[in-house]
Amino acid sequence: MSEKFFLKLLAVSSAHAEMSRNAFTKLGLTEGQPKILYILRRNDGIVQKDLADYCGIRQSTLTVLLTKMETQGLICREACYISGGKRAFRILLTNEGHAIADRLEEVVEELEAKCFSGFSEKEREQLLNMLTKVEGNIKDEK
Repeated sequence: MSEKFFLKLLAVSSAHAEMSRNAFTKLGLTEGQPKILYILRRNDGIVQKDLADYCGIRQSTLTVLLTKMETQGLICREACYISGGKRAFRILLTNEGHAIADRLEEVVEELEAKCFSGFSEKEREQLLNMLTKVEGNIKDEK
């Protein structure tokens, strides 16, 4: 019997999730926080609605995550006005948030190196392109 894609994908996803979770827990981060910090490190000051879209989560879910991160001193929210004079919040990393985000970046690079150990740059690009294509195929079905 040939190996099924869904079984291999579940195995890889599970192994990567466990490895990531262990590394992120050492940084004191809970589920959902690494993605937000990773995005904010590159887009500090992004509007909360745009951050939710970027993360692919509902604004209500993001609000809960941000409230906890604000309590932890990782982020702060700054009121601003967007097009049409609507009130919004910009999300900014605090000094502590920047420090954790920098350490997160290092952890992510280590995880990437481990995952792609033994791959050529061309193989790495091919795999990522193929997974992007699979993702597109799945999203086209919705």
